[in-house]
Order: sequence, then C-alpha cells, then structure tokens
Amino acid sequence: MSETRKPWHGVIVATSLPFNDDLTVDFGAYGESVSWLAEQGLHGVAPSGSLGEYQTLTYEERDRVVEAAVANAPEGFTVMPGVGAYGGGEAQRHAQFAKDAGCQAVMCLPPNAYRADDRAVLEHFELVASVGLPVTAYNNPVDTKVDLRPELLAKLHAEGFIVGVKEFSGDVRRCYEISELAPGLDLMIGTDDTVLEVGIAGAKGWVAGYPQVFPQACLALYNASVTGDLETALPLYRQLHPVLRWDSKTEFIQAIKLGQEMIGRRGGACRPPRQALSPETEAVVRGATQALIDAGVN
Repeated sequence: MSETRKPWHGVIVATSLPFNDDLTVDFGAYGESVSWLAEQGLHGVAPSGSLGEYQTLTYEERDRVVEAAVANAPEGFTVMPGVGAYGGGEAQRHAQFAKDAGCQAVMCLPPNAYRADDRAVLEHFELVASVGLPVTAYNNPVDTKVDLRPELLAKLHAEGFIVGVKEFSGDVRRCYEISELAPGLDLMIGTDDTVLEVGIAGAKGWVAGYPQVFPQACLALYNASVTGDLETALPLYRQLHPVLRWDSKTEFIQAIKLGQEMIGRRGGACRPPRQALSPETEAVVRGATQALIDAGVN
C-alpha cells in the first residue's frame, strides 16, 4: 500500500456474491472475483455489504467470505468488510473476526432493527471501534431509517469511533456540512450516481458497485472527479450514468449481477427474498449496459 493511501481511500468495490445453483455460496468464484478486481487496478473490496447480500448470510458464511477476500487480496489491496448487524454485539463480533482475519478496516451501518436514537448509534459504533480497526460509517437512511446526520457523524468522529463515512443519502449538500463540522472525517462516495458531485466535494474514496462491470471506466471517472478534471469527468459521467443510477435503486444487486454476466463474469441469481428482475426492468438495464459495451467501455 502506498504511504499516502489509507486503507479506506480509493475505489473500494462493494462486491456482489456468486451463488451455486442451490444458492450456496461459491467461495472459489468469489475469491477469483477479488483477484480480478485487484488486477484491474482498483484499490480494495468491501465484502458482506448490502451488495453482498449480508442479511441472508449465516455467521459462518460471512466469515468464509471475509477469509476468501483476504486470501485473494494482493499486498496493498484493502479488504474492508461490512459488519452490519441488528445488535451492537453482533457487529462487534464481525469486526473482531475481520481483525483476526487480517483486514485493514471495517464498514459499519448504524443499528437498524428500529429507528435508533443518537445514544444507541453512539454505543453501537463504540462497540465496533473497541475492536481496534478503523471504522468507516455507512449512512443509508433510505434503507435503515437511521440517518447519520452531519452533526451526529461529527460526534462519532470526535469520540474516535469512525474515520470516514460512506455517504449514501444522495444529498450532496450535506457533504460540505460534514467537512465543516468534522474536517478530519474522510468523505466517501456511497452512491455510484453521485460520483462526480461527491468527488468534487472532497471525497477520499468511493465504495462502489459498478466497477465490477466497467472497472477501467469507473476508475478513470473517480480519478478525474476527485482531481477536479471536469473535462475528462463530465462526458464520462454522462456516458456511464444510465447504468450508475441503478446502484441507488432497489434492484441494484440484480442489475449489477446482470452487468457482470454480460461482460463474461460471474453474476447469477440472488437469495430470497430478492427476485429476478422483471422483464421490463431487465430490458432497461440490459439495454443501457449493452450500449456501453458496444461503445467499447470497459
């Protein structure tokens, strides 16, 4: 790892998880995917996040996914597992396993079994941080119903519980407030369809889905966005946006897995309760993805 890049900086791919026909996890295929992403020049992976269908995995499966990622990660390539769980003790347990397995950081959702208040959020992150690995918060108020507001993020950072935040609210305006209230907290792009906006707002990383389909184009877009190279970034962003926007939709996992299949990678089915894309939705995703493939985007 370069001296200037912290483990949670750069393009960290929120990896999808391949399943066998009987919906058991294909750990070998997952490990190969991690190796391929490293070969593409990306900076790391975040297994067992939302895109990795963590809610449907047993503890043993989550552990083995982390182990597969670490085993296939070359030197300097980050493994930052999601440790999302209903209970703080559960999340702490997943963080401890990640540390013992050799991971460099973890990504943590707030408690989301109910609309937790600030005290519950603070204790949750305190438990995870007590393990000793750097913690990046994952703010997804749409799905979790718990909003890590800028002032709450500042408190979490001041207490030493988090080093960064994957900002998935979609509200780019709050990125500037976060940097004002917590200048030392690293902002990370959380939605693929706000790469440019959050990139120029000062992002240090991108927890990303679509680099699994278009790794080189996404890497180029990220680099141009965070360096303010709008001449490069804007046309590429416009070109990619018809697929990037699917990262923020309910069908994001199915859409990205379809894209993986279309470029000859392993995508496949999701575990219940997620269903296959409807024919109408699949036609839209397939059309947008094929247009980029036909244009030579990779």
